[in-house]
Amino acid sequence: MSLVLTPTARRLAWCLHLLVVALLALTALRAVADDSPHAGLVVAAAAICAVIYAAGPALPGVRRSQRNALVWLSVLGAAWLVVLVLSADGVWLAFPLYFLELHLAPRRTGLMAVVVTAIVAIVAFAAHQGSFSVAIAVGPALGAAVAVAVVWGYQALYRESEKRRRLIEELTATRSDLATAQHAAGVAAERERLAREIHDTLAQGLSSIQLLLRAAGRSLPDDPQTTAECVEQARQTAADNLVEARRLVAALTPPALEGASLAGALERLCTTTSARDRITARFQLKGSADPLPTSGEVALLRVAQSALANVVQHAEATTAEVTLDYSGDHVVVSITDDGCGFDPDQLPDRKPDGGGFGLSAMRSRLEELGGTLSIRSAPGTGTTVVAELRIDRTAEAGL
Repeated sequence: MSLVLTPTARRLAWCLHLLVVALLALTALRAVADDSPHAGLVVAAAAICAVIYAAGPALPGVRRSQRNALVWLSVLGAAWLVVLVLSADGVWLAFPLYFLELHLAPRRTGLMAVVVTAIVAIVAFAAHQGSFSVAIAVGPALGAAVAVAVVWGYQALYRESEKRRRLIEELTATRSDLATAQHAAGVAAERERLAREIHDTLAQGLSSIQLLLRAAGRSLPDDPQTTAECVEQARQTAADNLVEARRLVAALTPPALEGASLAGALERLCTTTSARDRITARFQLKGSADPLPTSGEVALLRVAQSALANVVQHAEATTAEVTLDYSGDHVVVSITDDGCGFDPDQLPDRKPDGGGFGLSAMRSRLEELGGTLSIRSAPGTGTTVVAELRIDRTAEAGL
């Protein structure tokens, strides 16, 4: 048993030490003052009892082991019995003994030791007085009751304090774990966002550059004009990608949306795609353009960019139509092509080189904003990709 004393318990222990010393000194002084026939023995017994008591806190073995503490308490009790036999004043030493027994012994053993000590004190005091009365029993019994109430009350408060301390430590640890988990979730979300941004901008641009350079290589040396056009388009695409990369690092709005509406950005996307690739892309606006949050416009533009890039690379289409429809409380962007089509239920898995990421990235981007992505396609019938977002009229009214 290792006794770790709190500051309050340490002060109480010093008070108990002073009480024991004062009572032993009082017993010895009264024996000398009353010219007791056993005054010398009383003083000697009180001195021995004081030495035994002082040895307890000083010995490390008593503080670390409950068994050693009980042995020390038994020796101290025997010395007290000697003092009690020699002097009736020794009865008052029973009070500090109650506290020691309740503190050092197990709960039930300590209570039994207090009862035995109180009975011994009452019997010895009655023997010194030569008679027994209720008044003789009141002092030791009342002292025992007070000691039990004080010690058990303190122990209950200490247990409650320890429980609260452990709870606070658990809450602190939980809060730390939660902060770590939130940080990890934030890192994962940011990585996913960057992956979508890179796929929808840089990766698609690099794919277009690759296709244009292949076309330029095929036209050499027979058609230098076509070669020059392909190289120029590749250069322009690389320049656009450089702007996108810088904006991505700065986490700013896509350049296509700076100073322009979503409709204008989609129209320019169709124009650029038609000029750069062997496909005719047309834009159509339905309804009156309602303002959208920047995050919504960015998501719809990225979906259109990614879908058109898929049309160019995979659909073998000749025409594509991008429609921006403001209908009621929703805004819908649909991308339709006349290509080879595919089975939406049999999408390919992601490839190690990054392929197969586009559709899942589109859907994830829209779902984060409460939107939906649907795909209508079949082999030989073309494909329609529909991205839909809800317009928050309440937010607009509050602006």
